[in-house]
Amino acid sequence: MVETETVELTTSAVKQILKIRAAEQVPGDHYLRIGVKGGGCSGMSYILEFGAKSDMDVLIEQNGLEMVVDKRHLLYLGGTQLDFSEGLDNRGFVFTNPKATSTCGCGTSFSA
Repeated sequence: MVETETVELTTSAVKQILKIRAAEQVPGDHYLRIGVKGGGCSGMSYILEFGAKSDMDVLIEQNGLEMVVDKRHLLYLGGTQLDFSEGLDNRGFVFTNPKATSTCGCGTSFSA
């Protein structure tokens, strides 16, 4: 199965994820998992964690980093860009999701 829409990681996001991976000593057989779950003030929240790959996952490699996304979640995440902002007032991961029809003020939940 070839997915036409994927999740893109910026260089700054990859750099930060690799730092976290090393600091937390994440096992080599675990991948960055990007997904969604029900909840949050706009209906859906983003998932960003490390874990094992399942049969339902699509494996994506970018800039030397392997990540997994559940095939069912690509319906909501296809075309999303994950960046890492180092601003003084807003430091952290930032999701830019073209499928989001509305987002909450903090940017961690959305509806599609």
